Amino acid sequence: MTTEFDLGTLLAERGAERYELHGKYLNHQLPRMLHTIGFDKFYDRGEGAHFWDADGNDYLDMLAGFGVMGLGRHHPVVRKALHDVLDAQLADLTRFDCQPLPGLLAEKLLAHSPHLDRVFFGNSGTEAVETALKFARYATGRPRVLYCDHAFHGLTTGSLSVNGESGFRDGFAPLLPDTPVPLGDLDALAAELAKGDVAALIVEPIQGKGVHEAPPGYLRAAQELLHRHKALLVVDEVQTGLGRTGDFYAYQHEDGVEPDLVCVAKALSGGYVPVGATLGKDWIFKKVYSSMDRVLVHSASFGSNAQAMAAGLAVLAVMENEQIVANARLTGELLKSRLAALTDTYELLADVRGRGLMIGIEFGRPRSLKLRSRWTMLQAARKGLFAQMVVVPLLQRHRILTQVSGDHLEVIKLIPPLVIGEAEVDRFVEAFTAVMDEAHSGGGLMWDFGRTLVKQAVANR
Repeated sequence: MTTEFDLGTLLAERGAERYELHGKYLNHQLPRMLHTIGFDKFYDRGEGAHFWDADGNDYLDMLAGFGVMGLGRHHPVVRKALHDVLDAQLADLTRFDCQPLPGLLAEKLLAHSPHLDRVFFGNSGTEAVETALKFARYATGRPRVLYCDHAFHGLTTGSLSVNGESGFRDGFAPLLPDTPVPLGDLDALAAELAKGDVAALIVEPIQGKGVHEAPPGYLRAAQELLHRHKALLVVDEVQTGLGRTGDFYAYQHEDGVEPDLVCVAKALSGGYVPVGATLGKDWIFKKVYSSMDRVLVHSASFGSNAQAMAAGLAVLAVMENEQIVANARLTGELLKSRLAALTDTYELLADVRGRGLMIGIEFGRPRSLKLRSRWTMLQAARKGLFAQMVVVPLLQRHRILTQVSGDHLEVIKLIPPLVIGEAEVDRFVEAFTAVMDEAHSGGGLMWDFGRTLVKQAVANR
């Protein structure tokens, strides 16, 4: 007797239990947090840069699943590639053959960084970073990797060792013996390199936490310093890569930068299949895989699986055929310029920064006495509450999903799908302006919600 599995029936019968199921069997704090800030929506369908709730309301996605939905949700080309690869019934993951799709995807990926030669495929951004850490240590024979203050490179133990945020690290020590340096501080970098035990520096060209860009000339100068001391430059493009910043990789905005290892993930599969990639120079890979005895010295059970590889090939084809990188650059410039123009109007709006469709909106201490007293109250309770006060009405009243750019930061990060256009820019700027108008009026539901957040923050101390 065959028992059929019907996913549609299961979701119809049990889908409404989603928050209860998560609270009982997964991370119990997530539904609690979502209930507190009013984000406990029932999203049923997504397409492109939009999704819809159970009542058919349209939401604009300015978060892209933390960047994985580079082409938006359910791009037809990527979706078809996945159907095709499943229908092909390939002899996938035998582990003792060489399938064509990984080689074809590596070839396409490396075409965008001609100075690199080889690729290792894993399953996530944090795995891509772990691979880079291992390869850098083995290739140089040195133990220590430098990273930047406030960096985010992942949450597994190795990548956590190069995570610059103490909130993620607390309670998980001892970690690897790695060392932070300030982003942009060449003197601090040189001082650490002089100790002679540094394998590499890992850096995000634009840090996801707070959307802070490396200063002009820093990456190239750091590369020269590192190579002088026989250490490697590792660039983490997990969030900034594949067109996000208006170039294929963010490091390419600076002439002469040729990293030794580059980490890629998130948008590579169009949001469908977990995938990560570590691109590197030939000599590094040949040193790690130095003999047939070491052929499996670094591997991943699901690495290079057919679904991920097919999705990756489809994503790169779409990026080329639909000029995704150019759209990210032009639409990003439009969005950033329109938001930057508001800084003279709103005293709570301190800065607008970023590149392409990776934009940070920072709020700061206002000048007027009335607003300053409210700002001070929020800051005393918990830094970052005002940014949360902006994110919530953007969703609740304007159906636009955004995020605060990090714990205790008064910064909203915009990383929408790279397919958005002028209509989505208009919708976001209009909604953001309405929220800013209410915040500067000094009253209304927004500040009432602020008091709720203050009580919650004080209760959690």
